[in-house]
Amino acid sequence: MRLRLAIVAMLPVFALAACGSSGGSTPEGPTRTIKHAMGETKVPAQPKRVVVLDTDKLDTMVSLGMSPVGAAQATESQKWPAYLGSALSATKPVGTLQQPNLEAIMALKPDLILGTKFRQAAFYDKLSKIAPTVFTEKVGVTWKENFLLDADALGHRDKAQDLLHAYEQRARTVGAKFAKLKVSIVRFMPTEIRMYGPQSFSGIVLGDAGIQRPQPQLLEGQADRRFGKLSQENIAQADGDAIFYSAYGDAAAKSQAEVTGGPLWKNLAGVKSGNAHNVDDEVWMLGIGVTAAGGILDDLEKYLK
Repeated sequence: MRLRLAIVAMLPVFALAACGSSGGSTPEGPTRTIKHAMGETKVPAQPKRVVVLDTDKLDTMVSLGMSPVGAAQATESQKWPAYLGSALSATKPVGTLQQPNLEAIMALKPDLILGTKFRQAAFYDKLSKIAPTVFTEKVGVTWKENFLLDADALGHRDKAQDLLHAYEQRARTVGAKFAKLKVSIVRFMPTEIRMYGPQSFSGIVLGDAGIQRPQPQLLEGQADRRFGKLSQENIAQADGDAIFYSAYGDAAAKSQAEVTGGPLWKNLAGVKSGNAHNVDDEVWMLGIGVTAAGGILDDLEKYLK
């Protein structure tokens, strides 16, 4: 009986090893070597079955005209980002960003896995036995570098450079119309309110456009200048000539409704002037890619006066 239990307990290990030994981690055909956050990896020259483990990589693949066979989700009940359209209609969920499902990934027989050291470092060795695995270092602040690295692994670095160049040109054109405005970015979370600074994804997009930020949202003196916390009492720090705000999930949406319906919010200059705009959290906060960045520019053109 003990022997049988021991064998059953070891089956997942044998399954993972078998996948690696049968060629799951060794590309067939032409390969290229990619340097990344975890070292160097040989990847297929043109990957066909890609699994991605962070939201920025969804944007990257769709921006490049590709679709992953599988992707991790922020939460198990999450739907694919609506702003990416129907490109992900056949993509299968493979666990969450913090807890990817190795069995689900194996079942898809990927020839490339894209992830991030920041979230999935503990899974790298096991993932590498399933398929060639490339990790970016961080999320958000390095989104352009991540885009180019992931595109390189996908065999489309030149196309990615062209897309990035076109985005940066458009950002400068859009921003030139609104150079005198100071634009605020606010996000409602389930348990807190945040103002987003110059090192956040949306803050970088505004910076690329040359758009100014309110002084408190420069987060000067902070080591991490992605975001700072707000309370209803100091909500004045959310003010600007224009305010763009979003909510992460249903609980945050309830908090947003309470705060934006209150007198302190309604007293903000940006709100009084009719320049406070509720925008898509998937685009402004979760997209972290060139298509989402284009969506932010769309909103700037649509709403700013």
